[in-house]
Parts: sequence; structure tokens; C-alpha cells
Amino acid sequence: MNNLMAHPSQLGFQDAASPVMEELLHFHDHTLMIVFLISTLVLYIIMAMVSTKLTNKYILDSQEIEIVWTILPAVILIMIALPSLRILYLMDEINDPHLTVKSMGHQWYWSYEYTDYEDIGFDSYMIPTQNLSSGQFRLLETDHRMVVPTESPIRVLVSADDVLHAWTVPALGVKMDAVPGRLNQASFVTSRPGVFYGQCSEICGANHSFMPIVVEAVPLQHFETWSSSMLEEA
Repeated sequence: MNNLMAHPSQLGFQDAASPVMEELLHFHDHTLMIVFLISTLVLYIIMAMVSTKLTNKYILDSQEIEIVWTILPAVILIMIALPSLRILYLMDEINDPHLTVKSMGHQWYWSYEYTDYEDIGFDSYMIPTQNLSSGQFRLLETDHRMVVPTESPIRVLVSADDVLHAWTVPALGVKMDAVPGRLNQASFVTSRPGVFYGQCSEICGANHSFMPIVVEAVPLQHFETWSSSMLEEA
């Protein structure tokens, strides 16, 4: 089982653990290459203008070059906008979710309720540093993980009990504001089993840094075993 999280001095994103996050990574690389090309061109023009005393009357006053530098940026913007809008609509698409989990933000912990079951619900607190077991991550581990089946559409209903929070798991490409009095929804599909870490991403008070999110994706058979044991405990 994979532990997906950021590493010290990491420059890129975490490895994608959902199809939407893979799309976001591809879009990031696509856009970054365009930025590199534009930056290189602008730097070359600046260096050429500074380092040469030669002038060209066709550059100083030319209808053709003005047409080019008006149309070309428009084309580049379209090349960025179309993939961006496609992913935006993909992220909002929720087709027949197999499981719905309601996540409530509190100061300073998360509570989860599996609405497809009668009595599966729990609070999820950060494990204090002095109570961590060997191999566990400081400020990221919780006493109860949100367990979901792999390769199944999951809907997360996000709200808050007191102040603004944000339910965020970078590896899954999910970030949704938790607003008191409002029910927001997000969806994801985990591509493989693993443990995925996130944190509240909206400043919510003194202990904002101490309300992590841990999503554990397991095969469907293991999820059914887990849900049965939770129902027996309830």
C-alpha cells in the first residue's frame, strides 16, 4: 500500500492518485511549456534590443508584425482556456456515486458520516507527536481514517460547524471549502490502494495546522469488511 505525501524540497506535485489529478498534472505541464516558450522569446527580444545598435524600419513600423503579435497571444490563450474548461467540467461531474461521505469541519478536527449506512460516523483527530507509532507522520496522522473503496466514484459532502475550513487532499485533486450553513460537494475516484494525506486549507483559528485529513483507499472486499466491523461496534 502506498503512502502518498509531499517530500522535503519537493519542486513538483505529488503523484496523482485519481484520474482528475492526472488531468491536472498534464494541464500544468502543458501550460508550463507555453510559459517557458513565452519567457524565452521575451528574454531573447530584450537581449537583442539591448545588445545591438542596428534598427529595422520594418520592425519599427509594420502592420504585419502588429497583426501577428495581436493574433498569436489570442491563439495561445485559447490553447490554455480550452483544456482548462474541460477539466473544470470534469471536476464537477458526479455520475452515480457508489458511496457518499459527509465531512464536517470543526475547530479543530473533522467528523465523517457515511450516509449510505445507518450508524457509521466518527470524529477524526490528529495524533499528538508523543503518541505517534514508528513510521507515522508528524502532524498528518489521525486516530480515525476516512476509508473508501478503490476505483469507485466517491461523493464527499463538505460543510462546517463553526468557521470556514477547506477539505483538501492534493494527491486526489480535491479541494473544497467547508462553509457553515452551506453543503458543498466534491467527487473523486482513487486509482489504486494507498493512504493519502491532506490538511485544512483555510485559516480557521489557532490550531488550523493541526486538523489533518487521511484518506485510506482499499479494495472493495476490504472496505466491506471494515464497514461491517464499524457497524458491529456501533
